[in-house]
Amino acid sequence: MENLVKPLFQYETVDLNTNPVPVIIVAAGSSSRMKGINKQFLEVSGEPVILKTIKCFNNCKFVSRIIVVTKQENILSIEKLCSDFCVNKVTDIVSGGNTRHESVLNGMKMLTENENFVLIHDGARPFVDDSIIGSVVRALQTADCALAAIKVTDTVKQIDGEDMVIGTADRSKLYLAQTPQGVNVKKYLKASGNYAHEDFTDDASVMEISGCKVVVCKGSRYNIKITTPEDIVFADAIDKKLKEKSQ
Repeated sequence: MENLVKPLFQYETVDLNTNPVPVIIVAAGSSSRMKGINKQFLEVSGEPVILKTIKCFNNCKFVSRIIVVTKQENILSIEKLCSDFCVNKVTDIVSGGNTRHESVLNGMKMLTENENFVLIHDGARPFVDDSIIGSVVRALQTADCALAAIKVTDTVKQIDGEDMVIGTADRSKLYLAQTPQGVNVKKYLKASGNYAHEDFTDDASVMEISGCKVVVCKGSRYNIKITTPEDIVFADAIDKKLKEKSQ
């Protein structure tokens, strides 16, 4: 992890003149932990999760356009949502691959030669805000990759194959990765080609393994990923809290 530099925790220093970048929203997962329910269309406070996520970026000045990657059978449904709710930054809705990494690469095929940086975001994270997005975009001015993350607050134990504790990690150096994660497109594609058979669970891992400069930006505990049925309860509570704060 030598390429992971000191975290960037300055929301207030986001340059308002930073050139906006495209974002790929990845929403092509199997929802296996949702017991067969497609989490992208689950409703939080009466609104589909994927629509809430798209709107976060559609309303953000740091985002130039949106590419949605989803399952083939969901493309028309997402097109209709965008039309019904006047989402104007979505330029492409494409089919995903067999893995998250393949889905990201499918989205990147829609980028132009002039788009040097791109954000990548989980479709099931509907509470990302402008300050997080802006911090990641700004960090890309000096780094190959930037990601939102939050510090670990619990004690982390390492175990062996028999569930025996073999160590306690230093939590002061541990962060929980979130999205968006921004990358230099050319370096990301090069790294993906060099490590084509690796199973990457996030995009920063692709850049780390190739020795690129990766920085951490401050995320938020509200920026949860909806993964299990229980997460909908938390999501409804977060949505209510955020609406109260905005009033």
